[in-house]
Amino acid sequence: MLAFPTIHLAKTMPSSPADNAIMTIGEVADYLKVTERTIYRLAGAKQIPAFKVGGSWRFSKADIDGWIRQQSSTADQPEAKA
Repeated sequence: MLAFPTIHLAKTMPSSPADNAIMTIGEVADYLKVTERTIYRLAGAKQIPAFKVGGSWRFSKADIDGWIRQQSSTADQPEAKA
């Protein structure tokens, strides 16, 4: 028997292993259809969710998908005029 309710598992665990995937610079570049240089620039400027493992950039696919949604919703909002 589990020591905790399984309802919490459904809310906290990703729906599939792909949702919890860790991606490399090249994989993110392919996913976003941009160059690796662009991803290095965005990661270095902290404009895209990323972390380093042993000096190499890594990206959570779930974080990248959330970032894409955020970028899309920001682009849909009208610009404020000064």
